[in-house]
Amino acid sequence: MSFLTETSNVAVDERVARTPWYQKVLRRPELGALLGAIVIFIVFTIADTTGQFATLAGAAGWTDFAAPVGIVSVFVALLMIGGEFDLSAGVMVGTSGLFAGLLITQLGWGVWPAIFVTLIMAAVVGYINGLLVIRTALPSFIVTLGTFFVLKGANLAITKGLTGTVRVSGVDQADGFDSARAFFATTFEIAGVEFQISVIWWIALTAIATVLLTRTVFGNWIFASGGDSNAARNAGVPVNRTKITLFVLTSLSAALVGIMFLLRLRGMQAGQGVGQEFYYIIAAAVGGCLLTGGAGSAIGASIGALIMGFAAVGIPYALWDQDWVSTFLGIILFSAVLINITISRRAQGGRTK
Repeated sequence: MSFLTETSNVAVDERVARTPWYQKVLRRPELGALLGAIVIFIVFTIADTTGQFATLAGAAGWTDFAAPVGIVSVFVALLMIGGEFDLSAGVMVGTSGLFAGLLITQLGWGVWPAIFVTLIMAAVVGYINGLLVIRTALPSFIVTLGTFFVLKGANLAITKGLTGTVRVSGVDQADGFDSARAFFATTFEIAGVEFQISVIWWIALTAIATVLLTRTVFGNWIFASGGDSNAARNAGVPVNRTKITLFVLTSLSAALVGIMFLLRLRGMQAGQGVGQEFYYIIAAAVGGCLLTGGAGSAIGASIGALIMGFAAVGIPYALWDQDWVSTFLGIILFSAVLINITISRRAQGGRTK
C-alpha cells in the first residue's frame, strides 16, 4: 500500500507529460487571426446593405482582392519567421510585370520566354537582397528599402524612356498570350459565379509553404535562423543560405503576382504594387508572425490576407466611407497582434497529464 502511495506521488517529467489539446490550440500562431477573421466576417455580414457579402458572389470579390496579397504574404511570412523583412516585395510586383511586358512589346519576345526570364530576374534580385544583408550585416529593413527606391525609380524612368508613357500595353498580341493567360490569369466557375484562378494559386502555395515550414528540415532551419541565428549556426544550421533562399522565394512570389496582373490586365502601370509591401507585412503579422522572428505561420498570413479582402469588399458593401480603410487595417493589425500575444502568454501554463 505504501509503495502504491509513493508511486502515485512521483512527479511526472515535463519532457514526457502530455499537453492538453486546448493548450495546443492556443499555441497555434494563427489562432488570433482566425478569431479576428470570424468576427470581421460576422460584422460585415450584418452591416452589408447589398445582401451579397456572405454569398458566393461576395466571396468572389473578397478572394479576388485577398489572393494576390496572400500569395506574397505567405512567403513574406516565411522570411519574417527567418528574422528578416523585404520592403521591396511590393515594387517587385510592378517591376516583374513591366520587365516581362517590355520584353514582349519592345523586343518581340513570346510570352512564355519573357515569363521565364522575368522569374530569373526576380530570383537574382532576391539573391542580391539576401547577399547584401548577409555580407554587409545591415538590417534587411535598410537593404530592401534601398532596393525599393532603386526599382521604383527604374520602373518609371525605363518605362517612360522606352514607351513614352508610364504604362506597358499590347502584350495580348504576342505569341503564347492565350495559353499563358489561361495558366496564370483565367477564371473558373463555382455554381455560376466566376472566381480568379489566382485563388487556386493562393491555396496551393499556402499549402506548399505550410508543408515546407512544418514538415521539412528547411522549415526547422527557418525557425532556428529567426529565433537565434548564433545558436543556430553553432548547431550546424546554414543560416546564411537559409535567409538568402527566403529572399529569393519572396521575390519570386512577387514576380508571380506581377505576371498575373500583366496577363489579366493586358498591360502594367509603372506604379503597380508600390505600397503593397505593407499589406504583406500586415497580413503576416496579423497571422502570428513575430517582428523579431522565430515564430509564425503561412496559414496565418493567408488568413491575414483574407481579412484584408473582407475589408476591401465589406466596407463599400456597408456603405462606409472608404477613406477609413487604412485606419481599419491599422486597428486590425494592432488588435490581432495584441490578441496573439495575449493568447500565447495564457497558453504558457504548465503541462499536465
